[in-house]
Amino acid sequence: GIKTFRASDGLWEEHPIEDVAVPEAFERNSALVHEFYNKRRKAILESKENPAHLALARFERRHLEKDGNTFLLVTQNIDDFHERAGTKSIIHMHGEILKKRCSLCSLISEVREDLDTKDHCEQCLEEGVIRPHIVWFGEQPLEMELIYESLEGADLFVSIGTSGNVYPAAGFVQIARKVKARCVELNLEPSEATVFFDDVRHGRATKVVPDFFDSLM
Repeated sequence: GIKTFRASDGLWEEHPIEDVAVPEAFERNSALVHEFYNKRRKAILESKENPAHLALARFERRHLEKDGNTFLLVTQNIDDFHERAGTKSIIHMHGEILKKRCSLCSLISEVREDLDTKDHCEQCLEEGVIRPHIVWFGEQPLEMELIYESLEGADLFVSIGTSGNVYPAAGFVQIARKVKARCVELNLEPSEATVFFDDVRHGRATKVVPDFFDSLM
């Protein structure tokens, strides 16, 4: 029930991206940015993981029971549904909405309550410097070195629920192809990168993700 990041009209929850998802927006109107993410955080806390999240956690658990197997889940989503489902090996390349970060000293800590412009940092004690731990447009996604290292050693790469037009993630499939990994797309509809995949299965994630990963086991 949570809306996707960008609707067909280019807006996110009725807001232009440049008003809530770029560093300049926080500098220009931090109160609006906090209000926006406070609503997103509340929506996440009131929602729960679905069968797709559970299927991935189940696959990780059973896959790693065999010596030598590795697994990494890289998500562009900022919620904690994968963790709730039980996934252990995970990278949130675009940050996490249930964490906050100091703009000055970079202290990261968990948060479940609303943030505002008067919040101060527990480490440097400065006021008005706390921001959501979210990677905005113009900022570097997190853990990219580890992600690329994992892609270069992969024998199976699965892309789930993405438009295929946001980089660098949209280019992951081409790296996986270069190392001869089997590339699978599980998506509601064809993405902009569908042509690069060996196997394509379309439908709701709650159906196609469990079907695919359970078949591997």
